[in-house]
Amino acid sequence: MFGEGIAQSWDYPQISVQNFSYRWTISNFRFILEEMWGHIRSPTFSIGANEKWCLRVHPNGINEERTNYLSVYLVLLSCQKNHVWAKFQFWIISAEGEKTRLMRSPRAFVFVPRYSWGFKKFIRRDFLLSHAEWLLPDDKFTLHCKVSVFQDSFSISDQKRKPEIQVPKCTLADELGELWKNSHFTDCCLLVGGQEFRAHKAILAARSPVFRAMFEHDMEESKRNRVEIHDLEPQVFKVMMGFIYTGRAPDLDSMADAVLAAADRYGLERLKLMCEDALCRDLSVENAAHTLFLADFHSAGQLKTQALDFITAHASEVAETSGWKTMVGSYPDLVAEANHSLASAHCPFLEPPLKRLKQS
Repeated sequence: MFGEGIAQSWDYPQISVQNFSYRWTISNFRFILEEMWGHIRSPTFSIGANEKWCLRVHPNGINEERTNYLSVYLVLLSCQKNHVWAKFQFWIISAEGEKTRLMRSPRAFVFVPRYSWGFKKFIRRDFLLSHAEWLLPDDKFTLHCKVSVFQDSFSISDQKRKPEIQVPKCTLADELGELWKNSHFTDCCLLVGGQEFRAHKAILAARSPVFRAMFEHDMEESKRNRVEIHDLEPQVFKVMMGFIYTGRAPDLDSMADAVLAAADRYGLERLKLMCEDALCRDLSVENAAHTLFLADFHSAGQLKTQALDFITAHASEVAETSGWKTMVGSYPDLVAEANHSLASAHCPFLEPPLKRLKQS
């Protein structure tokens, strides 16, 4: 597989927009579609000297609900500042060299390092395979991505600044991540689902008030330097520990609900908000009721507001789902909150869904 790109930029008095086009051709794609799980990543490409990016393709979808689709994402690997604003679009190059299946981001999104935006349902896998001669010539899949990066505003005085010393980006998160990954200089053991993980008490205590309480007080965990963690899957634990050491949590989409519970339990507020964001972006008619329950159970206020707003906007459809019917029987307080949200909207066209919600 290979990729190539061409960059162009235009400067205006108050804003700078840099456009970059990148083409990624993946060989033996039928085998990848039928045999591979997880995701594959493109070579790294740069926009100017500041940002490094890559593309990510999930041949069998981003999660279990998207297994019939090819999911595609744009990933920011690193940047000079702490975030980048960018719009993007993806399309496939056909056997005739024409654009097809073009999808554009609806607006500019904020990218932070190791974070991604893209399309969960880019193209159906069965459609791709049934049109292989057109979309997979020579068993090659050619994906094209155009990125528009919006630079911060500048002034004439900025252009006349004195030369500055270029200070390298802080690599503390990467270095701490290596300590966790390679188990260097560890002083405690965590037992999760029958697996042992070596860690550092000082880092755990600094990042989590729950771990700090364990090691501060005269508890069994502090005496033995061994912590048994129950009701947490090893793969969820690994995501949580990766966040504790680096502040990052890539690929949250597939387990955001489980990681939300772990973040709530161990007092990791930023990770909790990252999970709320991932769950909010995945809101649908089918999962709205369950998402509302999760948000309420884990005191995720922003996610709960978004779930209630979504249910208000799609009341009639949500009322027909099995998740909502389960909630009606098991969580009447949440049903009452949803009905109150509907009543507060004061929208005539919401009255029938309101009645249906009450009757379900």
